[in-house]
Amino acid sequence: MEFSKIIEPHCQMTAETVAECEVVLCVGDTTFLDYDNIVAKKEGYGPIGKGGNGLILHSALAIDPEIGQSLGMLWQKVWHREPKQKPPKDETPEQKKKRQAQARYEARKRPFEEKESYRWVEALTTIESSVSKSTRVIHVFDREGDIAEVFDKVRELQHTGVVVRAAQNRSLDPNSERLWFKLEAQPISLRQEIQLPETSKRSPRKAKLEVRFCQVNLRTPYRFDNRDPLEVYAVYAIEIDCPEGETPVEWMLLTTEAVTDASMATTIVRWYSYRWRVEEYHKILKSGCQVERYRLAADGMKALLGFLSIIAVELLHLTYLHRTQPDTNATELLNPLEIKVLKAKSPKLPKVLTVAWAVEAIARLGGYLEHRHKTPIGIQVLWRGWLKLHDLCEGWQLAKET
Repeated sequence: MEFSKIIEPHCQMTAETVAECEVVLCVGDTTFLDYDNIVAKKEGYGPIGKGGNGLILHSALAIDPEIGQSLGMLWQKVWHREPKQKPPKDETPEQKKKRQAQARYEARKRPFEEKESYRWVEALTTIESSVSKSTRVIHVFDREGDIAEVFDKVRELQHTGVVVRAAQNRSLDPNSERLWFKLEAQPISLRQEIQLPETSKRSPRKAKLEVRFCQVNLRTPYRFDNRDPLEVYAVYAIEIDCPEGETPVEWMLLTTEAVTDASMATTIVRWYSYRWRVEEYHKILKSGCQVERYRLAADGMKALLGFLSIIAVELLHLTYLHRTQPDTNATELLNPLEIKVLKAKSPKLPKVLTVAWAVEAIARLGGYLEHRHKTPIGIQVLWRGWLKLHDLCEGWQLAKET
């Protein structure tokens, strides 16, 4: 079964869920899945990173704009790069220079739809057509999504907007003034605190930001048929009083949403801070579901990836609900059969079945040791427990039918 056939029903369910929202965020990101240890089944995989071999996955995750809770996947795409031809063994430095120049020229001439960067625009158009017209979808991208085609496509769409972290100090019309210079000249409009999650490069902390904003016109590249300037708003956030040893936050955010007051500027910064949800999702997919440990042929791996991607969405929802709303009723997380199975497997039941109880019960199914209360529940334990819960529910249903 193809990856797209597996993930599409989940994406359709998510689209139906967000149809009830006036505004929904869609955070996008790309991750590399490394299968370099596969020797006999390399066909269908391709080069990634520095000498790696594997698949590339792009995820578009729906997020509640008020509390940052994940709502499900709206779109996903998986692909592989074609292996590059090895250069001739007797190639001279001059020949190598000419070959590389020719390769760059051919890359520039390729249609945009054939380039990897097209995935950012593909997400916009695909989700616009799948989500209810009563819902405005705001896509949130990191610097990799800062391409002119994104802003150009948005002005063609009716129910889509973007918040993109700028990667380029763009030229502004009409006098070629630069983006950073213009925003640095604006007065500080507000100060805002945001919670920064832990990453491989920093500890979790609250960051104090000084925020400036104004409207800007981005110069349109000459390759575009529509040469009108791209009218957007820029929100520039810089961290103050950054702890020693940490890198201060500096976000230049470009958005199609009208930022005319401090309240909306605050909203844009908060929306961008939710972008880490998709990074957390990819982390769960890799460290929890251990998607890179399998050794399958590419077609089989892509099919398995479809199933694991959906499970990772469920685990993200579960862990975030446990973190932010542990006292919420367990029915917000589980269906009646899942609750019935967990009750049957639990040695002692609390008076109220909460999300916290449900997560701990699932963790016990995955091997979590109850007496080690100070040990946090890990994502691998939840992954194993979640799978076992699904197996038990399936067994319960089969027993009931026979």
